Amino acid sequence: MQPDPRRERPDHNIAMWGAPGSGKTTLLAALFIALTKSSDDWKIIGSDPASSDYLIEKTNALLRGKLFPEASMTLERYHWTLIGPALRKPGFWGRRAKPGPPARIGIGMIDAPGGLFGTGRRPAGGPSAPDGSGDPRRQELLDNLERSRGIVFLFDPIREFTFGDAFDHMHAPLARLAERMLAAGELADGKLPHHIAVCVTKFDDPRVLETAEKRGLLTMDVDDPYRLPRVTSEDARELFHELCQVSASGNADMVLKALDQFFHPDRIRFFATSSIGFYVDRRTKRFDWDDFQNMVPGEADEDSRIRGQLHPINVVEPMLWLGQRLAAIRPTVVS
Repeated sequence: MQPDPRRERPDHNIAMWGAPGSGKTTLLAALFIALTKSSDDWKIIGSDPASSDYLIEKTNALLRGKLFPEASMTLERYHWTLIGPALRKPGFWGRRAKPGPPARIGIGMIDAPGGLFGTGRRPAGGPSAPDGSGDPRRQELLDNLERSRGIVFLFDPIREFTFGDAFDHMHAPLARLAERMLAAGELADGKLPHHIAVCVTKFDDPRVLETAEKRGLLTMDVDDPYRLPRVTSEDARELFHELCQVSASGNADMVLKALDQFFHPDRIRFFATSSIGFYVDRRTKRFDWDDFQNMVPGEADEDSRIRGQLHPINVVEPMLWLGQRLAAIRPTVVS
């Protein structure tokens, strides 16, 4: 008997969203590494050969080549499946709960070269609409967001300090997504039905770490042998707000306001993340405030290299939070 293909489909989908260069590809490669190191029974697997090849290539570049993924030059579409522990079905009449099928969460990434999804400047030969709403590539991004019920939104504070365009890359897609959900009758309470994990990236950058330290937001996992600093999810929102104050355009605070306007407050969670983590000396095996940079800057961004071993911080947690929240939602059966 041939297996029902619907059984292999992910029950829910997670979309990755953020400005070009915000670190979507690096986070995915680091996710594979972090899941492999963690004790949680979750794994990420390519949903097709091209996606598996992509994940293998980028992960090897991080681990062996100590290189960051190159910026996208063309539109890229990839899909992976996050597979978690089996959900237990409740037992009846005193019987033990039986293990059900493993949780399956799809992860879709549509990445594009810089300028495609931003507002204000139209790419050469691009659509005439000011927000690019007629561009089929833009439509594909919106399709991916509409199908998903979980979103990983990456906010790069260093990019925001330089370009100040996070709101540009958020506003138009968010407005179009809300328009679609309203037409589909899924905006009845005025909020989008999605869960969204907001990742403040590059926590390892001295400017971000020192901001968190000055605000008294740093903590440490007592089970972490390296004693790496962290910011809890409860404090990550404050860190996000503080970093918005140095936006080049002054518009970053509107990102936070838009999130609060369009999403349910209990469906938003903030994370301070780093795909590469801090440098840890192999001899001392401890975090050192006098020597913690794990990135060696080059003359250009693409020349930057990773200095030591990778210790991803809060890379698994956003995915697991979304995966667990979505796994608790009964999937819609498609006939």
